[in-house]
Order: sequence, then structure tokens, then C-alpha cells
Amino acid sequence: MTLNRRDFAKQSAAAGAALALTGAVGALASAPGAIAAPHDGGRELGYGPLVEDPDGMLALPAGFSYRVITHSGVTSLESGESTPSNHDGTATFAGPRGTTFLVNNHELKGPRSKWKHPVPLTEGLVYDPAASGGCTVVEVHRDGRVAEWVGIAGTSTNCAGGRTPWGTWLTCEENSDLAGENGMTKDHGYVFEIDPLDRRANRDPRPIKAFGRYDHEAVVIDPKRGHAYLTEDASKPNGLFFRWVPPHGFEHGRGRLRTLADDAGVLQAPACFDSGGRFVDDLSRATAIGTVYGVDWVDVPDRDGRTADVREQFAPGQVTRARKLEGMWWGDGGTYIVSSYAREESPGTPHDGQVWFYDPRRRTLTLKVLIGVATGFDGPDNITVSPYGGLVIAEDGEGTQHLFGATDRGRTYPIARNDFNDSEFTGVVFSPDGDTLFANIQDPGIMLAITGPWRRQPQR
Repeated sequence: MTLNRRDFAKQSAAAGAALALTGAVGALASAPGAIAAPHDGGRELGYGPLVEDPDGMLALPAGFSYRVITHSGVTSLESGESTPSNHDGTATFAGPRGTTFLVNNHELKGPRSKWKHPVPLTEGLVYDPAASGGCTVVEVHRDGRVAEWVGIAGTSTNCAGGRTPWGTWLTCEENSDLAGENGMTKDHGYVFEIDPLDRRANRDPRPIKAFGRYDHEAVVIDPKRGHAYLTEDASKPNGLFFRWVPPHGFEHGRGRLRTLADDAGVLQAPACFDSGGRFVDDLSRATAIGTVYGVDWVDVPDRDGRTADVREQFAPGQVTRARKLEGMWWGDGGTYIVSSYAREESPGTPHDGQVWFYDPRRRTLTLKVLIGVATGFDGPDNITVSPYGGLVIAEDGEGTQHLFGATDRGRTYPIARNDFNDSEFTGVVFSPDGDTLFANIQDPGIMLAITGPWRRQPQR
């Protein structure tokens, strides 16, 4: 189904009240004691108050527990070297005999000398020997045994990324240094594919240049259409939400992305418009849950950003921007997209976090979650769709950091609190069977496995 501005305006006028605002975001307190879960229509939303951890690591609701899977400076890789630091985006994969594989990004920027525990330069898996970031693969056995090894090394600032429908991980560089800048020997700002189940497939890393070179944050693949959607965390000007359309006849699959020509397919940025057909310059213009924008797509002139950063190649009025476009996750036939906050860098109303849903069939963006400045909660970042309904979101804001759930009406409830330090949560993702919620404390780099009496959450 195609949708242009005129069609969208007609549909909006006919729907009238259908575009009315829905729901209200509940405030999530950040006091050091227990946090009560809000109620939804008489039914308790969430899992109850958070109970302080006597070990000072993770506050969870009663009946829940956690286990440390990896800890930088404490646990080791198969090679004997330390688990790298600064855990970030993560995905899970079902392995043989009940094992769970995880690919874990390490957001390490700049030269290797800057970090005590960079990603080791494992032979055959290195893109740029000067860079400190990369990914590790973690294998968790049913009996509790854990093994960890390098998936890729020599990349920079591996922040979020995304799981593919064919069972691999796309890791994103949130840094676009060129060769010769900050000690780098190769150009950065790319996406790389990692296969958690086939170590040989990760040898001789090759960037997917067709996806563009910029400060990548996250990526998802539309399993039906084959489009890739990507976010950019950048400012001055604010970053963009991209769509990559594959070339005609291209078929996705393991290792196929690395065969693409550098200019394969088309990279595009969005131009949004409201129900009256008016152009929307920035997503911070939306002030209420339920806001719906139509989306057109504009081709990127130079996806490799050789003469100007990709986001700087558009004139005012051409594309729609947003501040701190962060995590994404595919679910419910579309992709959820986080804008972590908006302040003076944005032209609209300040906010402490938005979650949007892009529907590729309707070509619409709908605001699902809105965190207000006065709620005492801020900075949604990594995100996943919960098998128990709604979303689970990692906080990267001011003060105490949480994992929290959000319903499809924008209501929120606490799941965990970081009692270890003030570092952000990252890499929130469920195991393939839905029994375990994995999440990371980014600094120093701790991967945690949370289990407990998960249950379906009311969504209204």
C-alpha cells in the first residue's frame, strides 16, 4: 500500500477521532527504596515493588533473581584474556542441546591504548587493528557453564545493532572516523554482520557499505519486504531514521549482505507529514501519545559521506530529524524506534523520551510512549518486544537507572534497578524460550540473566 500526503490527509480527516490521543505515561520514581507498580484498570501492572539487593547489584521484584554471566575484568574469554568492557547491544540465538548464544557489542571508541580491556585482536577477525571495539559471542549452557569468544575486533564504538531474520547479528559503529583520524587505519561508521553459530563465517570482516557510513545506532530487517531500517544517534543537525531498499532480485540470507556492492540498493531518509499534509521537521513536534505521521522517503545523495556527513546532505524542509535516535526492535509487523530525549538541539517540545512505531504497510509513524520532563524518569535507549506483551526498555538517563516495561498505551512499570553504580542499562533481550531476560550494565561491562515469574501484562 502506498501513501502520499494527500491520501494521508484524507484518511485522517475521515477518521477524525480515531487520531485522538490515547493513554498516559506513568511516572517511574527513582528513589533508592522500593518502587510501586502502577495499576491498570484494577489489575496490577508489572510485578510489584522492587526489592533492594543485599549484594548491591540489581533490585528486582519479589520472586525474581539474577545471575552474572560475564563481568569485564573478572571473567575471561576462551583465550584467557579478559571479557572486554562497555557492554552494549545484545541479541540471543537458540543453540544446540538447549544452549543460548548471545552476541554482545562493546562500545569502545578511539585507540586501544585508551581502554584497559579492549576487544582482543583475534587473528582473522580484525577489521582495523587500531580500533578498540567489537563483539563477543557468549554461549550459555543449561547447566550454567559459560564460554565467550571474539566475534569481531578492530571496530569502533559498537553501540546497538540488530538481529536478522536468518539468525545473525548486525553490529553498528556509532563512530565515523576516517582513516588517519584518532589513530584509525581504516574508515569507520559501518555495519558488520556476525554469525554466532559459525565462527568461520566471521573471518575477514567486511563492512556493509550499502547501508551507509555515519554514526549508526541500531538496525532491523523487515522479514517480509527485505528492507533494512537504521537509526543515527547524532546532533547539529539532529540524526535521521533510514530505510535501505535492496536491489531487485536480492535475496537475504547468511553471508549475503557482505556480497553487496558498496552502492547496492537505495538508502533513504524520511519526510514526515501530519494529518493536514504539513511537513514535520523533527519528531519532537509530537506532544502526545497517539500522534500519527505519514512518511515519504527521500534518497540519500552520498551514502558514504565522503564530502559531507549523510545527515548534512539535505536542505531544510527535505527530511524529518530526531534527537538521539537509539534502539530499535522488530515486532507487531513493524519496527519500534527510540528517541532518547530532546532539548535545545530540537525545534519542538522538550521531552525525556519517545518510542515510535513505524508501520511499513501503512507507511506511518505512531507515537507509543512519551516520557515528560517532570516525570522523574528519562532516557529510554535499547529496547526489545516482550513475549509477555508490550516493550522492555533500558534506561540511559540521569540518576538511578532502570529496566522498565511499557504497554501499548504507553503505561510503564519497573522491572529492575541498577544498585551497583550509576551506569546505563543496555542490551535488553529475552532468551529464545522467553524464560530469561538478559541485560547489561554498560560500565564496567556486566551481563546479567534475570529469571522469575514472568506473566502476560495487561495492555489497556
